Amino acid sequence: MQIDRSDHIVVTGATGFLGHHLLPVLRTRYPQVRITPLCSKDYELMDPAQVEAMFIERVPTVVVHLAGLSGGIGVNTRRPADLFHWNLLLTENLFSACAAHGVRKLVYPMGGCAYPAGAASPVSEAQMWNGRPDASSAGYAMAKRMGLVASAVYRQQYGLTSVVLVPGKMYGEHDNYSLADSHVIPALIRRCHEAKRANAPAVTLWGSGAPKRDFVYAGDVANCIPFFIDHDEYTGPVNISSGTATTIRDLADLIARLSGFDGRLEWDAAKPEGQLESVFDVSLLNSLGLSCDTGLDVGLRRTIEWFAANYDTPGAVRL
Repeated sequence: MQIDRSDHIVVTGATGFLGHHLLPVLRTRYPQVRITPLCSKDYELMDPAQVEAMFIERVPTVVVHLAGLSGGIGVNTRRPADLFHWNLLLTENLFSACAAHGVRKLVYPMGGCAYPAGAASPVSEAQMWNGRPDASSAGYAMAKRMGLVASAVYRQQYGLTSVVLVPGKMYGEHDNYSLADSHVIPALIRRCHEAKRANAPAVTLWGSGAPKRDFVYAGDVANCIPFFIDHDEYTGPVNISSGTATTIRDLADLIARLSGFDGRLEWDAAKPEGQLESVFDVSLLNSLGLSCDTGLDVGLRRTIEWFAANYDTPGAVRL
């Protein structure tokens, strides 16, 4: 796909986590192209009438659909129906509108939790339909998995060109640091930072620390996305991650050290911790000449320094 100055790239959910990393990448990669970031204050994308208004008023030729409702184990436990409902509507509304309005390319990232529970690690794209997702995030995961179905059927019936991308466990600046609904890295960063400030002797963490996860710096994911805007031959899913396994215990130790917290890390094994291992096969990504090479220690240091520098600035960090 040849992007030129007549194109208009619209990014939904642009004020969210990945959007903050993606917009500078897009502006550098396509300096002559109009790029419009949108958020829920602009249009309520769960409402088909507002979705229609957005396409009529903005006339995008490329859509990167980042809008969604997500979170860690806590919010998946409390609000599984909300996560299913919101994300299913957002998926259907955007795919159908892109098809109806002749959008040239739709880029749709989804969560790696959509892979089947117990899928053999490293998890390859071929395993996506081999079973149900882990029960701890099934509502969100199944709604996002429907993006693969939507991508296939809207291509078949309407000729909509789309690609589904599967980032690993992203982390980085501008993440959601709310203790009520954040993922593991921002939650650990906030808890260690606040414990250090309060001179707390210990921090209690969920689970045993044994599960292994594949963490990827959000800036690396953002850097991969222009490739999939430019190339129509890839429909996905395509894993975008580091392909490296890290235990939650090792992660917590590293975050505590980089945060300067020297108290105890105590583990509450009665709390849920999700599936035991989730690490991605990135062979396909690497075969395309792409990779996510920011080391965990480097990415975490950047993220922790950003969080500490912005913690006391009202509105700068989502707490």
